[in-house]
Amino acid sequence: MAIASKTQSESMMEHRRAISAWTMYDWANSTFATTIMAAVFPVYYATLGAPGDAGALMTSRWGFTTAIAALIAAVISPILGAVADFRGSKKKFLGFFMGLGVISTALLFFTTGEGSWFIASIIFIFANIGFAGSLVYYDALLPHVANADEIDQVSSKGYMMGYIGGGLLLAINLVMIMFVPTWVPSLTTGLMTRLSFITVAIWWLGFTIPLFLRVKEPERRIDVGEDEAHPIQASFKRLGRTFSELKKYRDLSLGLLAFWVYANGIGTIITMATIYGKELNFSNTTLIGTLLMVQFLAAPFAYLFGWLAKKLGTKKSIYLSLAIYSLIAIAGFFLYHEWQFWALGAAVATVQGGSQALSRSMIGKMMPKSKSAEFYGFFSVFEKFASILGPLIFGVVSRIMNQSRWSIASLIVFFIAGVIILTQVNMERGAKVALEEESQMVAAE
Repeated sequence: MAIASKTQSESMMEHRRAISAWTMYDWANSTFATTIMAAVFPVYYATLGAPGDAGALMTSRWGFTTAIAALIAAVISPILGAVADFRGSKKKFLGFFMGLGVISTALLFFTTGEGSWFIASIIFIFANIGFAGSLVYYDALLPHVANADEIDQVSSKGYMMGYIGGGLLLAINLVMIMFVPTWVPSLTTGLMTRLSFITVAIWWLGFTIPLFLRVKEPERRIDVGEDEAHPIQASFKRLGRTFSELKKYRDLSLGLLAFWVYANGIGTIITMATIYGKELNFSNTTLIGTLLMVQFLAAPFAYLFGWLAKKLGTKKSIYLSLAIYSLIAIAGFFLYHEWQFWALGAAVATVQGGSQALSRSMIGKMMPKSKSAEFYGFFSVFEKFASILGPLIFGVVSRIMNQSRWSIASLIVFFIAGVIILTQVNMERGAKVALEEESQMVAAE
């Protein structure tokens, strides 16, 4: 009896360690999202134009760069997700894309000089592919790491860890950029800015190690009739079969569609906020300081949304976050003063992590576990295409109007349409269908 109790205790401890190790990858990779995607690099990128390049032109170039990076990631994600499920190698694929992201991020150190925006865009695209690709496999591990009754909370904890980790390194980088040059004049602001890209690469690599040590690779599933000698061919067939079977998963499909629609708005706000503020001639202190505030303020709210999902339900909690985002988009049109940028940043912090965490867990509840990489590959497609359309429209409107106010205001359409589609999703029915399909696949093996 004592032995059984000890075994159960050890199993629970191993489970908790796996969850902690999984959430540490959010801590690790979120530094790319903060320093590279949102705060330091966009501001730095705006300085890489040729003499005479207008601010709106650099804003549109940044929008097109992020759109291209997202498009490439969207195309390859479901294919590689199917390969990872077939080969039982989610962690290996995660490691490959993490490595691509880390190396490319470090190479951003060498982007310097007027007119170097093009090479900076190319390197950023590779870095973003590594970042986005690794998240497909990271997300795919969630249903295997977390039990069904804790998936909302574990997903929210991951986002909380991401905000803290990303915010902590961003704070360190800000000290490097803003204060070190005043202490040591030979260390210029430009050099410190580029060194911050190196710190992201080191942080990302180092804090990924716990996941590889403590999270187990999920069991491999081989479907009847699949040829193990041709994994790529088998993976394409599996991907095609999964896509054709999406009609079985009506609620999952609608959930993905709803997510794609409202993620257009969320992703565009995250990606374009800093360079939009730069266009309005806000100081770097305000732009980066606001994002730093968002990181630490968003952490408790991300965790709060996990608790809120237990009280209100996942869908109602997402509705709440999208209502707040709609108000933010409207307020963004009337953005003129730096204090308003701080206020809108605080508002974003209340919903940014929660909306993303609950979207991830909502999809996870309605998919068969053994197809998690495939379905999260589709999730990534929807997420990345949201990262294409939003910034692309933002860039086009900015170019046409020669300013970006109408671009930010138009995002409300995405939030309203997303809510309308989400009302058609029955999560309980979707989870039941996924469980039945999983049982049938296990029985067929």
